[in-house]
Amino acid sequence: MDWSKHPIPAMRLESRFGDRIVPAFCARPKSIWATVADAVARNPDAEALVCGERRMKWREVAEQSAQIAAGLQKLGLQRGDRVAVLLGNRVEFVLTLFAAAHAGLVTVLLSTRQQKPEIAYVLTDCGAKLLIHEATLADRLPDAADVPDLKHRISVSDEGASPFAKLRDGAPSQVPAEVGEEDTAMILYTSGTTGRPKGAMLAHCNVIHSAMVFASCLQLTAADRSIAAVPLAHVTGVIANIMTMVRCAGTLIIMAEFKAAEYLKVASRERVTYTVMVPAMYNLCLLQPDFDSHDLSSWRIGGFGGAPMPVATIEKLDAKIPGLKLINCYGSTETTSPSTIMPGELTASHIDSVGLPCPGAQIIVVDADGRELPRGEIGEIWIHGASVIKGYWSNPKATAESFTAGFWHSGDLGSIDAQNFVRVFDRQKDMINRGGLKIYSAEVESVLASHPAVIESAIIAKPCPVLGERVHAVIVTRNAVSGEALRAWCAERLSDYKVPETMALTSEPLPRNANGKVIKRQLREAFAAAQAREQA
Repeated sequence: MDWSKHPIPAMRLESRFGDRIVPAFCARPKSIWATVADAVARNPDAEALVCGERRMKWREVAEQSAQIAAGLQKLGLQRGDRVAVLLGNRVEFVLTLFAAAHAGLVTVLLSTRQQKPEIAYVLTDCGAKLLIHEATLADRLPDAADVPDLKHRISVSDEGASPFAKLRDGAPSQVPAEVGEEDTAMILYTSGTTGRPKGAMLAHCNVIHSAMVFASCLQLTAADRSIAAVPLAHVTGVIANIMTMVRCAGTLIIMAEFKAAEYLKVASRERVTYTVMVPAMYNLCLLQPDFDSHDLSSWRIGGFGGAPMPVATIEKLDAKIPGLKLINCYGSTETTSPSTIMPGELTASHIDSVGLPCPGAQIIVVDADGRELPRGEIGEIWIHGASVIKGYWSNPKATAESFTAGFWHSGDLGSIDAQNFVRVFDRQKDMINRGGLKIYSAEVESVLASHPAVIESAIIAKPCPVLGERVHAVIVTRNAVSGEALRAWCAERLSDYKVPETMALTSEPLPRNANGKVIKRQLREAFAAAQAREQA
């Protein structure tokens, strides 16, 4: 199956990043700012941004962004310089992103959850000249001696006269900087689960391609209203929310942070039509006692990723919001967000799949020697296409290790069936090997998620001197349930060797990174520490 039944714009093969040949959209904006300018031309007086009481039209967004661009240039910043952004979900985040694009600067996105050493590493690694930051995070900023390239720091505050506002004091920059499609537009640092974080370089062409994929596959228009409930500073927020709404000339509603009760209020009040969240967020919404009192009839597209969507959640949402299509989206920072998208009408019948390769994406499954495996066999997923980044900032070694002839090595284990549906079973490092028997955590987590007492779970390996590894489950429950009952539930649905032998039941949410993915490394470390205390 493919996207032939959807209105996908025409594509052609083009050279990219020197030695790659990729399918690219024939008609497209050439840069992020060109996409903004197009939105203004198409929908100048329509709402562009909504954040709390603040509302801005597209023409206002463009004018203020151009003013900020002029302010950045007055600081001495030149085309290609890096501007680091340490901001939460707010209007200033979007304006800074657009202003940097207007001035030909590279935006480096930092997470507000990062601590001083992490921030110092990123600023030093990318050689940022300017840091725009939340005033409330000033105590986390590194000392000047630790970031010698950083020349300016500008804070953003909701109280009083914010230094950021001074960037808009002058006349707007009239002529946008000339940038090439392959020039780096943003740098997003990977989570750093192994070693130091790597700076993924998202080029203008990567960003534009991915935004066009979302808009066309999800059939979004200027009438759509997207709610950003995930961090804007990460690939889902910046691509699936910000840039996709720019491409559509639609409306972006910004939530400072996700809280289920507030999300339902905002989604109802603002007549939201589209969002992308992790499955746990949908579950938390359904758990709200006043869920049925909110009018969510406008909500027609619910994208999700990062974890499988429990069948029970799909069924509940279908009953409560019949017009909502749940759509699995699988991607990463290195693929500028989407690699696969599940057509909404097929979600229920292909619940174990993350969807079809996006237009222009080529996905293969390979063995340990990089040889393509037959359909249905499990191996590492490699991804090629116009959304795949050129590499990592100032890190040729990591780039060489992670890319082969334009294919990015995802590190995910999965398969592709005869109809082209992609399945993702586990991260290579998270797969459990129990005496030679391979156990994919996604399968066990999906079974646990179907239990009515379970909100979410994470499967990790428990070291075993005899079998190598055994199955341990960390389970978040919504009401009282015993480990024996959950094991019995699994035993009825899984092979005996896949059933968790030990469990930790909790009411606390699982630790997640800013993209919403469960941090299993942290769970493994906590489990190992608990084991050590018991043995002491």
